Amino acid sequence: MKIGVPKEIKNHEYRVGLTPMAVVELIHNGHQVAVETLAGDAIGFSDQQYIDAGADILGTASAVFDWADMIVKVKEPQAVERAMLKPSHTLFTYLHLAPDVPQTQDLINSQAVCIAYETVTDRNGHLPLLAPMSEVAGRMSIQAGAHSLEKAQGGRGLLLGGVPGVEPAKVVVIGAGVVGQNAVAMAVGTGADVVVLDKNTDVLRQMDKQYGNRIKTVYSTKEALDRHVIEADLVVGAVLIPGAAAPKLVTREMIGRMKKGAVLVDVAIDQGGCFETSKATTHAEPTYVVDDVVHYCVANMPGAVARTSTIALNNATLPFVLALANKGAKQAMLDDAHLLNGLNVCRGKVTYKSVADDQGLPYVSPADALELI
Repeated sequence: MKIGVPKEIKNHEYRVGLTPMAVVELIHNGHQVAVETLAGDAIGFSDQQYIDAGADILGTASAVFDWADMIVKVKEPQAVERAMLKPSHTLFTYLHLAPDVPQTQDLINSQAVCIAYETVTDRNGHLPLLAPMSEVAGRMSIQAGAHSLEKAQGGRGLLLGGVPGVEPAKVVVIGAGVVGQNAVAMAVGTGADVVVLDKNTDVLRQMDKQYGNRIKTVYSTKEALDRHVIEADLVVGAVLIPGAAAPKLVTREMIGRMKKGAVLVDVAIDQGGCFETSKATTHAEPTYVVDDVVHYCVANMPGAVARTSTIALNNATLPFVLALANKGAKQAMLDDAHLLNGLNVCRGKVTYKSVADDQGLPYVSPADALELI
């Protein structure tokens, strides 16, 4: 199979779909790989390293799209990239379609087979291709929040862990999934006063056992959420409904009662955000202020640590890329129901129910859509 890797073009996105090490595996399995020039250069993967791995280097994204059978990316294709998609393409990348109507419509119009990293599952019902970036984003949320709390950034002027004689900042983490657990781990490491809210008592019990009295675990109710958000110095939104728009758990009214200079970090922004006042920002301008509360809503947080993120992502995606290349998209998904769960758009049909429901579009089951390939 011909596998193409274009250079990412989203604002301050330096990750790359395949590392040179992943290219070696694909070449070893008898496939061809073409990489757009300088695709990995910003994070230390030079064109020469890709050539040494066996890839061809092409000068433009359009050359990569014209040549390839499968496109492997990191972020959702931008409008100019979507215009290059063809019915013969299999697209394998993050899509986050639920809040993105223009992208959904363009993918429908392309007639391509579009598989989303974030909805591929495993035997335990987890999301193995979202997990590495969730780990990165969870850990980064505390770094970003701590920086945003500095007075020069508009924050309250607090050090998360305080110092002897000065109480630490209160960090509230909403959601105890992969993002939330990694945020808690980092926040505990700083010495902050940490509260985590979730509705899964088994997960809360597990975290209580892990951290003991270093954190407070709270069953998430409207009253508990309201009380802890109002008291917080830093709130991390870490909720996820796979493939669907994130619920708006923190309202504008609640934010209006928060402390002046408090910080919100919305890790769910790729799925529309879990704060009512959230809007996507970039690494170039990561924050804005609403009601004297600093909002950090960068839509590709792991892009800030792009080399770490790229390697972690490739560790997870490579087995699926190999399966798609070795068997072809249709057979690979027929053989693996978990990969089939990643199918979001196929031959002009929306095949992920949450996306169809959120956008009021007709839904076709992934199994039925495979018959169109």
